[in-house]
Amino acid sequence: MYALYQGIKNGLSGHNYDVDEAKEIPYGLQFLIKGEASGMLRIYSNKKKRLKVDCSQLKGNIPAVEAILMSASALKSEDSGRGKAAPLSLGKKTEPADGSFDLGYPIIGSDESGKGDYFGPLVSAAVYVDEESAAWMEALGVKDSKKITDAKALELAAKIRKTCDGKYAVIEISPLKYNGLYRQLKKEGKNLNSLLAWGHAKAIEEILRQTDCQLAIADKFADEKYILGKLQEKGKKIQLIQRPRAEENIAVAAASILARERFLLKLKQLSDECGVHLPKGASARVIEAAETLMRQQGKEGLAKVAKLHFKTTLQLSGMNAEQD
Repeated sequence: MYALYQGIKNGLSGHNYDVDEAKEIPYGLQFLIKGEASGMLRIYSNKKKRLKVDCSQLKGNIPAVEAILMSASALKSEDSGRGKAAPLSLGKKTEPADGSFDLGYPIIGSDESGKGDYFGPLVSAAVYVDEESAAWMEALGVKDSKKITDAKALELAAKIRKTCDGKYAVIEISPLKYNGLYRQLKKEGKNLNSLLAWGHAKAIEEILRQTDCQLAIADKFADEKYILGKLQEKGKKIQLIQRPRAEENIAVAAASILARERFLLKLKQLSDECGVHLPKGASARVIEAAETLMRQQGKEGLAKVAKLHFKTTLQLSGMNAEQD
């Protein structure tokens, strides 16, 4: 990898570019260049162990840099041993063509929890991740919260908060507030995506109050315009990427864990307050718990702990379609 960096440095220097010394980042190197185009260049190894060069952070005459990089003297891939040119990732900030989610750093990742759970709040979270915190999170074993146990998520959440130096935000919408907002959205001809987008945008905005960042990534649940439309002044300047399986990015994985932690803690609190164990999901056990709660506390009690627009509500005695 350093051999490729040296080749790029020699090629750019020969065209009157200033090239800084490379710094190590997870899976690669990054360095600043100044010339007709200026900004950060990154070299990294993808999942297939092939080296890639990312020019997405450059501003100015990018085609000129691209031409230099494509020259044989600048790009001798050390992973081929036969002088084969390394593949490039050029242009705007997008994920590499191989489908990985190494978009560089710093980056803000956002995710939500509770969307598919009848009981409990809807929680959105966002986390700011730079090169150093990304490396630490990799070492801690941070991954999509759906791929770890609840106990592990609770354990990792505290470490994530410390690792990201407090640059995170968690937005909680209680069941009671959720039900009111959902009814209002329905009257306006909107759907749940608007509520999800608000949570993501709010969490991202909270982080942008603490630190500048030009890139954010979230799981794709709808068109990008949903979140973009909810972002305020600072958020309007950010590059937002939404992709399926975005949790493969370490920043989104970290956000998923913080969101899951808050959901789990709040679900337990609601269980304690209403005196009925509230299971996760929307299973037969959930219906049984809801029936018990209905008998004890009626519709008003259910509205404090459940998302009433779920089909689960229609399966309960004494409830009807008007309740959503």
